[in-house]
Amino acid sequence: MSTNSETATVVARGRLAMLTAHLRPSSADDVASALQPLRLSVQSSPPPNVKGTLTVVDERTGKKYTIEVSAEGTIKATDLKKITTGKNDKGLKLYDPGYLNTAPVRSTISYIDGDEGILRYRGYPIEELAEKSNFTEVAYLILYGNLPSESQLAEWKFAISQHSAVPQGVLDLIQALPHDAHPMGALVNAISALSIYHPDANPALRGQGVYNSNQVRDKQIARVIGKITTIAAAIYLRITGRPPVLPSNNLSFTENFLYMLDSLGNRSYRPNPKLTRALDIIFILHAEHEMNCSTSAVRHLASSGVDVFTAVAGGVGALYGPLHGGANEAVLKMLSEIGSVENIPEFIEGVKSRKRKMSGFGHRVYKNYDPRAKVLRKLTEEVFAITGRDPLIEVAVALEKVALSDEYFIKRKLYPNVDFYSGIIYRAMGFPPEFFTVLFAIPRMAGYLAHWRESLNDPDTKIMRPHQVYVGEWLRHYKPINERIVSSDGDKLGQVAMSNASKRRLAGSGM
Repeated sequence: MSTNSETATVVARGRLAMLTAHLRPSSADDVASALQPLRLSVQSSPPPNVKGTLTVVDERTGKKYTIEVSAEGTIKATDLKKITTGKNDKGLKLYDPGYLNTAPVRSTISYIDGDEGILRYRGYPIEELAEKSNFTEVAYLILYGNLPSESQLAEWKFAISQHSAVPQGVLDLIQALPHDAHPMGALVNAISALSIYHPDANPALRGQGVYNSNQVRDKQIARVIGKITTIAAAIYLRITGRPPVLPSNNLSFTENFLYMLDSLGNRSYRPNPKLTRALDIIFILHAEHEMNCSTSAVRHLASSGVDVFTAVAGGVGALYGPLHGGANEAVLKMLSEIGSVENIPEFIEGVKSRKRKMSGFGHRVYKNYDPRAKVLRKLTEEVFAITGRDPLIEVAVALEKVALSDEYFIKRKLYPNVDFYSGIIYRAMGFPPEFFTVLFAIPRMAGYLAHWRESLNDPDTKIMRPHQVYVGEWLRHYKPINERIVSSDGDKLGQVAMSNASKRRLAGSGM
């Protein structure tokens, strides 16, 4: 056996040993009582109907304009185009970097009130779903609008299991990647490759009307949800030096995922039910979050009529970024750098002086405690009761306490977000940091596909093509190369390091 194979085996068995060393037989009652009821986010009545008109007086021209305001408090950006100063003025545009106050879609999938710390899927509070439901049910809810009946749930589970097998070519692609490839890079490639193996669902081959069929849509949804855990597990096994494990049709969605990771081919292996439940809750919390960066990317790609696999792969690519899905990995690195509770005051001062970055606090939407973080904070204790208490949790709890009582953070409304605790739980369950974002991507497929499906039904859906505000040179004329003057303050190609292969080639030529 090679050294690499031996190392991979040690890593794999080490993870399995970590998970099993603390296990004890767990009954169904133990699992059911794992979470005590959480207090729901602040209740708020539905937003009022604010339909009316907005009168705009353009002081540049003295003209008055009337603009319709919808019941939800929106105006059509195109209505601003009529506000113009004359012939060469193309009308007002909304300049909104990062889309801070732009709503490109109307959706019924999820609702967020960041000021009150509220997140609801199809009207259901996230706390209730985390306590009482499971990911498979929640995925159905997000995708189809209602919690499934008993027969609908059975059909849904069967559809997912029937499509859990992954084409051998995709598994070969994963195996062909470098052993140290980042799992998210592998996931992007694997999902994108599915479009090649399922040409029956490709509008570029079958025509733009292929998704007019609900049957075709639902088949693609079952394919993605069914295959995502098989692909993710194959990627994990690749980086640990093990071959893929076939999924089991007799296990729940999350249980099957852990089975593929840890069974080592033993068909009788069953993951610990409490750890399964803990990961299932995290999957529920990560399943959907409105028009975030990656979901917006899915909608953007889908608006071009591209196949669903390419659209979803684009979303995963956006999720790869450390400012989005990679944030939980950054939290763990931050806590590891702090090291101990005694080092927190020095770290906090570094944050205040802008010399250090505090990951896991603050959110683009939430200006209150992230409701998902509340669930996860309690869940950490449930996981540590099985795996052993991670020393970093003491650092995390102390850091949170300091931040929530410090005027600097209170004034800026920097509360813990979902990333703050999810990374700690993943670490306790034995996952390497580079795999954290894959664990985020698995459940988010439900949200991506729900938005993809909703966009197909929306009569307002158009290919996304934002405007820009041009501020460059107005007009220049071409000059021959010998007449050009190099600008001292202009952009130019920087120094590109020569590759080692080029250095070797040049060294062998005698040059």
